[in-house]
Amino acid sequence: MTRQQRSYHHGDLRQAVLTAALDVIAAEGPSALSLRDLARRAGVSHAAPAHHFKDRAGLLTAVATEGYELLAGALGEATDLRDAGVRYVRFATDHPAHFQVMFQPDLYRTDDPELLAARELAGGRLRAGISGLPTGHGGPDPRLAGVAAWSLAHGFATLLLSHNLAAPLNGRDPEDVFRTLTGLLFANDPSGGH
Repeated sequence: MTRQQRSYHHGDLRQAVLTAALDVIAAEGPSALSLRDLARRAGVSHAAPAHHFKDRAGLLTAVATEGYELLAGALGEATDLRDAGVRYVRFATDHPAHFQVMFQPDLYRTDDPELLAARELAGGRLRAGISGLPTGHGGPDPRLAGVAAWSLAHGFATLLLSHNLAAPLNGRDPEDVFRTLTGLLFANDPSGGH
């Protein structure tokens, strides 16, 4: 049996193509994706990825969906809002290819039911951190507090991934720096941002 036949018949072609796509995205960005190249990397015919994903947008929809599912899992383990922010930053650094795709909706099918469910689950976990704040600590509009918390974590993660924080971090652990930042910004908050 050839390598190509083993790859195709091992029953996990979909995941093999997704893994290859994540490698390409992490190294070269989403614009470098080609179903034909991914088929070659997975050791299958050029038509095989299209069977699972139909086209490039379908593949990127699967990447975004998986990313939101992973993010929801990470946020579901958070003990409080600050911890949710740290887990958000950790997710971005552990899954940079997912992170790149998830927040570029022009790359994928935004109306895909699985994507919508995964995005809602992750969003719900983010909102849970805000609803867990003591009364009065989320400000007059909890939705805006959620946007503020998300903006801080997302902005920090984006700057980190684009290597714009190397000098300010000066070798320090990004998660520790993020905790310090939340402490600075919420210094007037008696709960310390919790």
